[in-house]
Amino acid sequence: MSFLRVLVFIFTLFSVLSCRNEKNQTLLFVGSFTDKMSGEGIHVYDFNNKTGEVVLKFTLDSVINTSFLKLSPNGKYLYSVLESQMDYHGKVAAFEVDSINPKLKLINIQDCGGRNPAHLEIDKTGQYLINSNYSDPSLSIFKINKNGSLNKYSQIIRFKDSSIVKDRQESAHIHSSNFSPDNSFLFAQDLGADKIRGFKVVENKRDSILKEYRQIRVNPGSGPRHFTFHPNGKYGYGIAELSGKVAAYKYKDGTLEFVEDYLSYQQKQDFYRAADIHISPDGNFLYASNRGPEEDSIVIFSINQSTGKLSLVGHEKTYGEHPRNFAISPDGAFLLVANQFSDNLVIFKRDMKTGKIRKLPNSISVDNPSSIQIGTYKK
Repeated sequence: MSFLRVLVFIFTLFSVLSCRNEKNQTLLFVGSFTDKMSGEGIHVYDFNNKTGEVVLKFTLDSVINTSFLKLSPNGKYLYSVLESQMDYHGKVAAFEVDSINPKLKLINIQDCGGRNPAHLEIDKTGQYLINSNYSDPSLSIFKINKNGSLNKYSQIIRFKDSSIVKDRQESAHIHSSNFSPDNSFLFAQDLGADKIRGFKVVENKRDSILKEYRQIRVNPGSGPRHFTFHPNGKYGYGIAELSGKVAAYKYKDGTLEFVEDYLSYQQKQDFYRAADIHISPDGNFLYASNRGPEEDSIVIFSINQSTGKLSLVGHEKTYGEHPRNFAISPDGAFLLVANQFSDNLVIFKRDMKTGKIRKLPNSISVDNPSSIQIGTYKK
C-alpha cells in the first residue's frame, strides 16, 4: 500500500469515527418537586458530552411533584412518579421519549396504590416496574407493555414495622428498591424499620410476582435509603440516611453479606441526611451525597476490586443546598448534582484515573430539582 493510500485510509477512518460520534446525542432529564401545586415538573436538556454544556429543549408543565424519574433500559420510555408527598395516593406516569425532537409524550398514568411514591426501579428486561411508597409503606408492581404503557399494578406488598428514631422511624418507610445483577431478586430499602427486605422474583405468563425471601437487619437508627450494585455483580452498597454511612456488602445468589461501613460525611454531626449513591461505569469509584445540615457534599471512595472494600478519596462541596439526587453520565466523564433547596443543578467533570470531580462553570437553574436521568441516543 502506497503512502498516499495510507493517508487516504487514515483520513477516511477518522471521518467515519467522527460521524459516529456526531450521531450520538445525550439527553438529560430533570424531575422536580412543584410545591404540591401544578407546575413545571420535568425538564429535558440536550447535553454536550465534550463540554458539559446544556440546552433546554422541552418542559413538561401542569403536573404535581414529579420528584423521581426512571429511564427504561432501552431509553425509549421515561417513567415518573406524580403527586408525591400529597395526602392522597400518588401515581406513576409513562412517557415516550422523542430523541429526534427532544420532548416527552404522555402514554398513560396509573395509581400507585399508596401515598408518597419515592422511587422507581425497572428490571433488566424492561418488563416490570417497581414503585416504592414511602408514607403508605409498600411496593407496587407494574407490568410494562411493549409500547411502554403501564398496566394497573398486579401486586402490592404492604409493610408494618418501626425502629428507634421516634420522629423518623415510627413506621416502615420504603424508600427504594433494586433488582439484583442476575435479575432474580429484589432488595427494598426500609428506612423506617432498619431493614433491607429481600424478595425472589417468581415469573408466570401474566405477571412478575415478588415472593418474600429474607430480611437483612442493619444497625438500629441507620435508616437505609438508596442502594447500588457494582458492575461486576459481586458487591452491593447502601447509603443510610440517618447514620450518614455507606455500607458495603458481598452479593451472591440472593444473599447480601455485610463487609464494612464508612462515614459518608467529612465530619461527625448531630444528625445526618445522607441521600443518594452511585458507582462509576468502570466500577472503580463510588460516590454518595450528603444533605446538610452543616455539609452539602459528594463523598468519593475508591473500590477494591478484590474485596469490595472502600478507601476514602475525598469530599467535594456541591455548590448548593440539599443534594437530593445525582447522576453520572453514561461515558463516566461527568457527574451532575441536583441541589433541591438552592434550585440549581451543578455539573462536575470527572477525573477517570483519580475519581475526583471538578466543578464546571456552566450550571442549570431549575426549581426544586430532585431527580436526574441521562440517556444517549443515535440521531
